[in-house]
Amino acid sequence: MSSMKLRRQIAWEAARLMYSRDVSEYYQAKQKAARRIHKGWVKPADLPSNAEIREQVQILARLHEGSDHQRHRLLEMRLRAAWWLRQLKEFHPRLIGSVLSGAIRQGSDVDIHVFASNPHRITLKLDEFGVYYDLQRKRVQKDGEQRVFTHIHVRDEFPIELTVYHPSLLGFRFRSSITNKAIERSSLSQLERLIVLEHNIDPQQQAARLNEMDSCPDRFAVFLSLLVPLENVQQNLRFHPEGDALFHSLQVYGHAKEQMPYDEEFLLAALLHDVGKAIDPDDHVLAGLESIEGFVSNRTSWLIANHMEAHKIHDRTIGARRRKRLVAHHWYEDLITLGECDRAGRVPGAQVESIEEALDYIEQIDEMFGS
Repeated sequence: MSSMKLRRQIAWEAARLMYSRDVSEYYQAKQKAARRIHKGWVKPADLPSNAEIREQVQILARLHEGSDHQRHRLLEMRLRAAWWLRQLKEFHPRLIGSVLSGAIRQGSDVDIHVFASNPHRITLKLDEFGVYYDLQRKRVQKDGEQRVFTHIHVRDEFPIELTVYHPSLLGFRFRSSITNKAIERSSLSQLERLIVLEHNIDPQQQAARLNEMDSCPDRFAVFLSLLVPLENVQQNLRFHPEGDALFHSLQVYGHAKEQMPYDEEFLLAALLHDVGKAIDPDDHVLAGLESIEGFVSNRTSWLIANHMEAHKIHDRTIGARRRKRLVAHHWYEDLITLGECDRAGRVPGAQVESIEEALDYIEQIDEMFGS
């Protein structure tokens, strides 16, 4: 095999690994791809550059996601990035990465550099917003010395990654591991001009969208904030041997997706049916319904309101009059299916999607199925 052909094949396989999120680092992707393609040692000169792999990732993104969908998603991610830059203005935030360059793919983060003498100043700000985040310190060997990088991963409508630097580095020009050139960075005002230029959304329209984000939270961000605490809700192992309520909910969602992959209302009922357990364990159904009021349809609410009745129907412990009323309801068959999914979602160690993957899928149902 010629070295050029080998290089192209490794680049394509590495891109596939990164696009599917099997690996996240270019170096790991190259090494794994080289082992798969060549079955032996590959000279460093025959390995593709990070830029070559990124180009192939973009080709995959266009093939799988479509240019129109990708462009719409890019606009939404840039607007959300603008919202975060505005909220974090005291930390001199700068947008970097694929959202700035436009080279997004499924699962892309909104990458932002922030500057603070202590990362906990930023986490205090995040606490004010009531968002869920994870602070990580990563040790990296670079240029012969070990460095520690602080990352804050925020669970939001789109994944947000904040990289924290000391304020003394505000004017420092960081270099890209892909191109070895200075990383492009954007302030809020620069991002606003970019949105005007590339998306034809004028400043007034942008301001209106950002104000909407302030006054009316995105419903999927609300769902995320309700689901995350379920991870800490331990259930009675007699009835739920699978463990915590989040793991159970994701299993139920998975079974519901197999049954009705096109039905947003049904999938939301499956995913959100137990969110009240983190609010009021004594009456989780009512607590859950109150928390999602105004964010879901009447059908989704009805299914959640009656999902415990589905188990009574299955166990034959429901009263005859109550059962008759439910059977006569036009969503009865869906309720029975939800009950089946609920009972099936109790398997220890089962494979499940992440919260973000589940919500992202549901959010895109209209585009996928044209409903």
